[in-house]
Parts: sequence; structure tokens; C-alpha cells
Amino acid sequence: MPEKKYKKITKLISVTMCLLFFLSFSASVYSQDDEASVINREVKMINEDISDKKNQVKKIQDKQAEYEALIKQKQQEKSSLNNQLSLLDNRLAKSELDIELVETEIGRIELEIQKTNLEIESRNKDILKNKDQIADVLRLIQKRDNVNTLEIMLLNSSLSEFLTQIKYLEDINESLDESLQDVEKLKRDLEKEQKTLARKNDEMNKFKTELNEKKAKLAAEKDNKITILGQVGQTEKEYQRLLAKAKKEQEDAAAEIASMEKLVRAKLASLDKEKMEFNANGMVWPVTKNVITAYFHDPDYPFRNIFEHPAVDIRAKQGSTLKAAASGYVARVKSDGSANYGYIMLIHGDGLSTVYGHVSKSYVAEDEYVVQGQAIGLSGGLPGTPGSGRLTTGSHLHFEVRLNGIPVDPLSYLP
Repeated sequence: MPEKKYKKITKLISVTMCLLFFLSFSASVYSQDDEASVINREVKMINEDISDKKNQVKKIQDKQAEYEALIKQKQQEKSSLNNQLSLLDNRLAKSELDIELVETEIGRIELEIQKTNLEIESRNKDILKNKDQIADVLRLIQKRDNVNTLEIMLLNSSLSEFLTQIKYLEDINESLDESLQDVEKLKRDLEKEQKTLARKNDEMNKFKTELNEKKAKLAAEKDNKITILGQVGQTEKEYQRLLAKAKKEQEDAAAEIASMEKLVRAKLASLDKEKMEFNANGMVWPVTKNVITAYFHDPDYPFRNIFEHPAVDIRAKQGSTLKAAASGYVARVKSDGSANYGYIMLIHGDGLSTVYGHVSKSYVAEDEYVVQGQAIGLSGGLPGTPGSGRLTTGSHLHFEVRLNGIPVDPLSYLP
């Protein structure tokens, strides 16, 4: 082939390669800019919505602070029907705000998840574009390799043309290296955003669980108010009479529990039995693990001005099966079928005992030995039903744990 024709072919290949690379790169940049601008607009709108949600959260928190101050004030005042109803109304309003706050937080997290998904989508597109660009460069290099360096050097009429060809080759390799680095960075960013998304999903699930607990607490607050009004109407005298009965009922139960524990432990010791061992695996939940509607020494307990709450109240449907939290002896069963407070007390090893309150039906008898997880009775708590007691707030299990006769936080022992 004549030398001039060779030169023309070589230059044509070089020009074609440059043109193809430029067109490919330009189209990729323009397309990328167009899609990026769309995603950026969407992200900007989401950020504005997130900002709105944060402002809503701030307003709700300000209202919560007002109700908390009112509740604290009412708790310090002398107990009266009007005071108690006012306290319940404030607690209801605060519970509704708690729900609104959690729902707003859920909305914010949903927006942040949507934003992260958009960013992940953008990263995936960028990775694909960079891969396509790398493929284009590799194809151009392959075409260039069809005319080797020696041929290019021999066919170029001057050293300048030869150096231009060498420079072009270096530029292609540099572009390839940059594209590979971009892909690696995009991949690291993608992995980071995927971890962020997983964390936000976990946060969302946590908020949803909290929302269910808040709703259950609100329902208990409403039941509490309805119960009080149903039992005393609007009569202050009747309310004070009911408070006195409730207080005496709790005091009698506490004294009886303390007395029976001492009696049973002394009885067991006199029988010279082997030391009773506590379950190696600790305690189990006496009912299915559920929402706690009132905590140990709960500052928000509605009748705290009458007595300190010595237990946790676990949400449970009326008639749910009660299970022994640990193996031990039945020290006391008080369940006579009336609406008076009914409970079961078990004695365990290591100085521990458990009390199951608002029992509607008992399956065990005093002095009987029960094993962990054994059904010992049925839950109650609905006003006017067997074992419910005074001022019950609805169906639930009142669960106490005592150490050497002193009430302690059951959540420290439950798994």
C-alpha cells in the first residue's frame, strides 16, 4: 500500500477516534446533567418537606411541655374529683400529642427514606454511565491497536505528528483511569447510602412500635376516665369514698403479701428442705410480651397521690392465660369470684417472689409447687369483673417482683 494512502488511513482513524470519544463523552455529560437536574429538584422538594416536618415536631414539643407543666401542677394539688378529671384531661391531650409527634416523625423518616432511595438510584445510574464510558474507551483503544505504534511512527511525516499520536494515547489511558476511579467512588457512596437506608428503616420500625404503645396508653387513659365517671358520677363525696376504699384495698393487699411471704419462707425453712434454687434462665414473661401501660413507680400513674405503683401493668386481654414467671411455691391465692382485688403470689429462690394482680380465675392452690411457664390462672381488670378491684383502668396484668419482700422493678428481671 502506498505511503500516502497509509498516512491518510492512520489520520482518518485518529480523527474518527477523537470524534467518537468526544461525541460519546458529550452525550454522556448532557444526559447525565439532565437526569441529575431532575433528581436534584426532587431531592430539594423532599428536603423542604423534611424541614416542614421538623418545624411541626418543634411546635408539638412546645405544646407537650405546656401539658407536662399542667400535669405536674395537678399532681401536686390535693386529690379531688375535679382535680383528677382535669389531670386525666391533660394526660389525654398529652397522649394525643405524643401520637401526633410520633406520626410526624414517621412522616419525616419516610421522606428521608424516599430521598435516600433517590440518591441510591442516582448512584446506580452514574455507575452504569461510567461503565458505558469505560466500554467506549476500551473499544477506541482496540481500534487504535489495529494500527501499531511502529506503523504510526513510520507513517507520520514529522516528529510532531508522532508525539501528537502518543499524547492522544496517554489521554485515553488517563481518561480510563479516571473513569475507573469514579466508579470505585460511586460504589463506596452507594454502599454508604444503602447502610443509611437500612438504619432509617430500623428507625422507622422503632417509631411504629412506639406509636402502638402510645395508642395503647391513650386507650387506657380514656378507659380510666370513663371508669371513674361510671363509678362516682360527678359526686365529690362518692369520689373520696372510692379513693379511701382503693387505698385501703392496696394497703391490705401489700400487708398480706408481706406477711404471707415471711410465713411461707419460714415454713419452707422448718421443713429442712434443700435450698430452693432460682431458675438458671431467669424469669419469663407471665403473659405474652406486650405493651407496658404503667411502669414501676411510674410518675404518670394516675393514682400516684394515693399509692406508689409497685409493679408494671402489662396489656393483656380479659381472660388471657397467666404463666408462672419462675418455678416456686404458691404462697397466696385470693380469688373469690367477686369484684374485689384478686391476686396470686409465688415464692421463688434467691429471696424473690412474684405477684399477679387482677386475677379473674385461679388454676392453683396455696402450698402447691409450680414450674416456670405453668398456667396459674386467667387475667382480668375490666371494671366490675371478678378480681378487678377498685379504680382498675381496664384489662391488664398487674405484675410485681419483690426482693426480700421489697417491690423492685420487674423489667430488671424480665428478658
